[in-house]
Amino acid sequence: MKTLILAGGKGTRLWPLSRELMPKQFIKIFDGLSLFQKTLQRALIFSKPEDIFIVANREYKFRILDDLRDLNVEIPKENIFLEPQAKSTLPAIFWVLRNNSGKFAILPSDHLIEINEEYRNAFITAEKLSEKFLVTFGIKPTKPHTGYGYIKPSEKLENGYIVDEFKEKPDLEKAKEFVEKGYLWNSGMFFFDSKIFVEEVRKLAPEVFRAFETHADIEEVYSNIPELSVDFGILEKSKKVAVVPLSVKWSDMGSFDSLYEIFEKDENGNAVIGEKPVSISSKNNLIVAQKLVATIGVENLIIVDTEDALLISKLGESEKVKDIYKALSAKNDRRVVIHRTAYRPWGSYTVLEEGERYKIKRITIKPGKRLSLQRHYHRSEHWVVVKGTARVYYGGKETLLRPGESTFIPAGILHRLENPGKVDLEVIETQIGEYLEEDDIERLDDDYGRD
Repeated sequence: MKTLILAGGKGTRLWPLSRELMPKQFIKIFDGLSLFQKTLQRALIFSKPEDIFIVANREYKFRILDDLRDLNVEIPKENIFLEPQAKSTLPAIFWVLRNNSGKFAILPSDHLIEINEEYRNAFITAEKLSEKFLVTFGIKPTKPHTGYGYIKPSEKLENGYIVDEFKEKPDLEKAKEFVEKGYLWNSGMFFFDSKIFVEEVRKLAPEVFRAFETHADIEEVYSNIPELSVDFGILEKSKKVAVVPLSVKWSDMGSFDSLYEIFEKDENGNAVIGEKPVSISSKNNLIVAQKLVATIGVENLIIVDTEDALLISKLGESEKVKDIYKALSAKNDRRVVIHRTAYRPWGSYTVLEEGERYKIKRITIKPGKRLSLQRHYHRSEHWVVVKGTARVYYGGKETLLRPGESTFIPAGILHRLENPGKVDLEVIETQIGEYLEEDDIERLDDDYGRD
């Protein structure tokens, strides 16, 4: 059995906790692990590392590599497929399965799911059914839910059912009707034999099939295909779809309401992620914060506090977060893209303060790592070492700086910052100039293959 992990989502409905460059699947708030890492652990139940494939946005390459390294899992480089742009799940799955034969479990990287004997047996059953069918997994509902799509099963198979039809997210009355009639939640997990899947794509989504057949360059392929989900593009049209029911604790982590449902509550029904709040006469709230939050007399609220944004919503209304994300995106607000702390293959930086012509960052570089050889045309930089030892290259010279020591890099000068030591290097960087955005950079040499 092979496994394909889909890790390309942006997690927009969990803004401001989730951002485009640090989406929900890579945030480590689940027992110190990310959802991607938990998905990887599930994949390892059935598949060897060399039989695990990952498809994701190019921007997530180093997040993936860091998470793999943390779990001490080595996946072949050729098994990691990096998309030039997001085109939903059908192109992502097709890209991998057309190039690799076999039977594939398809797992989204942003779900939280209980692992029990029924879960294990369901995948064994799905592997058998995949000889004739495209298989999806249906979660047995615990209540009417308006945040999930539904699957209507029909003819009984051995350990599964023929799928009669798929239903989009319903209103509450429809959801109650679906549950009463035995419909299943659409989990977004699948099991496909690559031959059957590729043939169904050829018949039912010829524009996707032709794009991959016609163009050798993946950039051209993705510029010539529509954005299509595997559900809408294939499963809702195919006559070869079966569903395997699953009775497990499951959440697609699609909203803060989902987070509230799964996290442990205190005696007042409050779920807390981060520092414990001081709450007086407050109950049934979700509080996500890395600073002290004090509440008095509030109920049924979602409070999400990050370094640069605060979200307050009623419980039950968090599906509308996607509308806030759209509004901010329309204004090109960088806070939908990146946190004040941004992660790079060499470490991270945090924006501490910024004004019209200045920006102050804390830069953390991992042992043995270094930034690219680079220069900026619109800003100068002043570095002060706080922790560790820095090796600095600038203007053709090399020097070592220790805590308390500093250097100045004028605009236009080639420079590089490196950590030659065995502990993290921390540097306070002050930028001065008329333009301070991250695209004011010319890289001449980079260890990580970035332009």
